[in-house]
Amino acid sequence: MHPMVLLLCLALLALLLLYQYYSASHHRRIIPISVNFHFSRKCNYECGFCFHTAKTSHLPSLPDAKKALILLKNEGMRKLNFAGGEPFLYPQFLGELARFSKEELKLESVSIVTNGSKVNERFLFKYHTFIDIIAVSCDSFIEETNKRIGRGTGNHLASVRNVAELCKKYNVRFKINTVVNKFNFEEDMNKEIQELAPFRWKCFQVLIVQGENNQYATPEALRDASDFMITDEEFQRFCDAHSHNKFFVPEPNRLMASSYLILDEYLRFVDRGSPTKPILEIGVQQALHDAKWDESGFKERGGIYDWSKDAASKKGEETCNGLERKDLDW
Repeated sequence: MHPMVLLLCLALLALLLLYQYYSASHHRRIIPISVNFHFSRKCNYECGFCFHTAKTSHLPSLPDAKKALILLKNEGMRKLNFAGGEPFLYPQFLGELARFSKEELKLESVSIVTNGSKVNERFLFKYHTFIDIIAVSCDSFIEETNKRIGRGTGNHLASVRNVAELCKKYNVRFKINTVVNKFNFEEDMNKEIQELAPFRWKCFQVLIVQGENNQYATPEALRDASDFMITDEEFQRFCDAHSHNKFFVPEPNRLMASSYLILDEYLRFVDRGSPTKPILEIGVQQALHDAKWDESGFKERGGIYDWSKDAASKKGEETCNGLERKDLDW
């Protein structure tokens, strides 16, 4: 065979293989097993490092929100987490979506992330059967540090303890989220965290998200987290001081970036890049491919854990992350 013909055949074969690879990867079905629904950006706190700021006041209609959740459920969603903003600024909207997700969609887990300031017994009395987990944000057990961060005006710890007590009373699993930053990475939180005894304590290394909390570089951003940033070594120092707690779950920047599936107030997937088009327009699979979700990062950071209060109470097996369900392992 003539060398030029052979070279042309090899080039065509390479192109065919590349096309097959691209086609297979592009059309591979992605399962949105765990979704974080930030249905509003509005918040009553002003945390300096916030990565989902009040750039809009939009709230999706309840029918559209339910349609989006149905689509996600049909594609394999098993856990739904409501966040914000502060989701408890819209208690009826939040409560109805929690009921719908648990009672009608039959999701394994429904959780809420809150700053705790608006959580009350009236809400828990009405909706506790539809909620598996409430995670309250608590970055310090020193109120002056919380105020410096923007986490309330001096009464945040009372809100945290109130949420812990209500969760215990209404059989909702209690979780704490902490953003480790310049103003708290040297704080010893062991005594207080052990007294509160969450089933899971997620500790995030403070993260810069373009267009959200990098105001010096992006003028349209509403926050600038640069004054809160810490090195990987400083984050590790915090982890070393607290890792003996069985419920401690560290999350460094390398695992956070792109490993969360975030659905925003316009029903689009967003992460550290541009948002996709709304899933009601283009469908879940197209939006997932456009979002470029880091599934390996999701698995590595322990994105699946024992997230159902019913399964946890039945299983009763203690592990370093609370109660374990073996069928949830990857």
